[in-house]
Amino acid sequence: MSEADVKTQISALEKQIFDLTAELSELRKAVPGAAVPNYMFKTQGGTATLLEMFGDHNKLLVIHNMGQACRYCTLWADGFNGLLPHLESAMAVVLVSKDAPDIQRRFANERGWRFRLASHGGGDYLQEQGLSTDFRNMPGAVVYERVGERIQRMNDCLFGEGDLYCSAWNLLALAGIGNTEWTPQYTYWKRPQQMEDGGENLPD
Repeated sequence: MSEADVKTQISALEKQIFDLTAELSELRKAVPGAAVPNYMFKTQGGTATLLEMFGDHNKLLVIHNMGQACRYCTLWADGFNGLLPHLESAMAVVLVSKDAPDIQRRFANERGWRFRLASHGGGDYLQEQGLSTDFRNMPGAVVYERVGERIQRMNDCLFGEGDLYCSAWNLLALAGIGNTEWTPQYTYWKRPQQMEDGGENLPD
C-alpha cells in the first residue's frame, strides 16, 4: 500500500470518528436521567452534599479518580486540570476519590491541581454511583443535573487507555507510540550518571 493510500485511509477514518463523535453528543442530549440521592462527602472544610457541589450551576461534572496510588488517574487529572477554567464556565466540577481529604489535598498540591476535592471514602456513593458493575473503584466521570432540589444522573463514561478523554493517547499515537509501549509516571526525572551533591538518600 502506498503512502498516499495510507494517508487517504487515515483521513477517512478521522472524518468517520469526527462524525460518530458528533452523533454520540446528540444522543447524550436525549438521555432522560435517573434520580439519585443527595450523597454526603468529606472535604477539608468538613462535610458537603452532592447538591452543595453544584454551587451556582445546574450541571455538575464529577471526576471519579482512583486516588494518589494510580498513575493513570493522575495522567487524566493532569490533563483536565489545564481545562478546568473552561469547564467551570459551563458547569461545576469536582474530583472525588476514596482518599482522605488531607491526602487528596497534599497530592493535589504536589501536582498543581486546582480541582475542588471530595472524598467518598469507598462508601455508598462509590457503591451506588460507581462506573463498574462489580463495585470496583474505576476511573471515569459522571454528569449530574439539578432540577430544583432533585438530582438526576445524566451521562457517564469510563476512562481507559486510548480513550477519548486523554489527549496524550492520540498525540502518542500520532508518533506511532501505542498504549502498550508507554506507561505514565508521576515524574520523568532520570538519575544523572554522577550526582554533584553526592547522591545520598535518592529514592529508588
